[in-house]
Amino acid sequence: MSAFGKRGGISGGRPSFGVAKPMKGGPAGSSAPLEGGDQFPPIDDLAVPEDAMETPSGSTGGAMDRLTARQNASGEQGSSKSEGFEASVHRIKEQVLPRLLERVDPEAAATLSKDELAEEFRPIISEVLTELKINLNRREQFALEKVLVDELLGLGPLEELLADPAVSDIMVNGPEQCYIERKGKLEIASIQFRDEEHLFQIAQRIVNKVGRRIDQTTPLCDARLQDGSRVNVIVPPLSLRGTAISIRKFSEKPITLDMMKGFGSMSDKMATVLKIAGASRMNVIISGGTGSGKTTMLNALSKMIDPGERVITIEDAAELRLQQPHWLPLETRPANLEGQGAISIRDLVINALRMRPDRIILGEIRGQECFDLLAAMNTGHDGSCATLHSNSPRECLARMENMVMMSDIKIPKEAISRQIADSVDLIIQVKRLRDGSRRTTNITEVIGMEGDVIVTQELFKFEYLDESADGKIIGEYRSMGLRPYTLEKAKMFGFDQPYLEACL
Repeated sequence: MSAFGKRGGISGGRPSFGVAKPMKGGPAGSSAPLEGGDQFPPIDDLAVPEDAMETPSGSTGGAMDRLTARQNASGEQGSSKSEGFEASVHRIKEQVLPRLLERVDPEAAATLSKDELAEEFRPIISEVLTELKINLNRREQFALEKVLVDELLGLGPLEELLADPAVSDIMVNGPEQCYIERKGKLEIASIQFRDEEHLFQIAQRIVNKVGRRIDQTTPLCDARLQDGSRVNVIVPPLSLRGTAISIRKFSEKPITLDMMKGFGSMSDKMATVLKIAGASRMNVIISGGTGSGKTTMLNALSKMIDPGERVITIEDAAELRLQQPHWLPLETRPANLEGQGAISIRDLVINALRMRPDRIILGEIRGQECFDLLAAMNTGHDGSCATLHSNSPRECLARMENMVMMSDIKIPKEAISRQIADSVDLIIQVKRLRDGSRRTTNITEVIGMEGDVIVTQELFKFEYLDESADGKIIGEYRSMGLRPYTLEKAKMFGFDQPYLEACL
């Protein structure tokens, strides 16, 4: 039984939504040109001129020439509205959608998959196009069907970007501007939203699926997509350009340490050390800036966890995708409208200690939960991991001290430093360099205390050497040649010899 067909005929009494002009070229064998051929411009005309997208590189001049060129650049690359074929499809969609909705039973449509819905839509779309006197070829009709299904069941224009595996970040700055990140570089996207209301509806669709809300009273929200991609939404009045959506896409193919070595993110010896650190239950803190690859590194490290261990992950928005069979993800909960019922990361860490975990993994530590994680690391939960925002291993330790001091636990700074020195074994520093590449720049051991200072030693370091003609950064991963302090932990698991050889 069809889910559609509320009204199957074509009524002449309905107010017209506007008649589109016929396409260029006309039917086969027709020599007379049809009127209004600008509805679908030729595909060849859609290519953006190379000089329009070029940024002044100043490769022939010196560094000062690049500064001058940047200063003289207008920077008015504001709108991301598409032109040509895509714009034509979207214009037709605006005419077809209202009439299509009149023929659809929303409750029945919600039970169908996207493929089933597209199959049901096909004859109805043809009927509406005939009514509007719009002629489309096969390619254009398929594009229209996809856009309509995305609009009704998916995330509208965002579906196109989410389906592109080369896109790692999506940043929507209001209805008229959207940027994406490809290979570490930002570029403007060609998608468009009808208006602010359209964009806000898509934002609500995202957050409602994970049981959260976004409105004037709660204008900030962290959520996730079904594939685990992290989403942040901020709406007016906090966002002055309209609803802003930031999506950090989740890679469908899990990235391993060997893959990161192949990408040039680390050397062969560094990959060996990190594999041994994960398998030998060392307590690891991954430090880095926004978008530097901390969560990716944590996912890759987790591949080395023994399948027989019970692992509990705690996050604000669940991003981690562990491959272990005994893995339990936990997620925080915001307060309700009355300001009650919030469950913080610290609450979950305290509760996780009662759940007999072998390892506790925190997606990110930002505050008071740092003390509880250190306590867990020191009380039989070796191999616990977390990520943290900082620019260097030394800053990472300072931030951990500050976060413990932010809590209501009144203990002296020296005791906090000693707790950190006793708990943390390795700090992995990751960075996104200016050419868009993500590198593991430091692997540092925490040795202990000397007076009131935490002592560390660097095992590996990435040293910048030069920059190639095409802007790629050239560097070298150097081993410091030091005997690792954590060798005893590796020895307990039988990895002492390969660990020592990799470090020296």
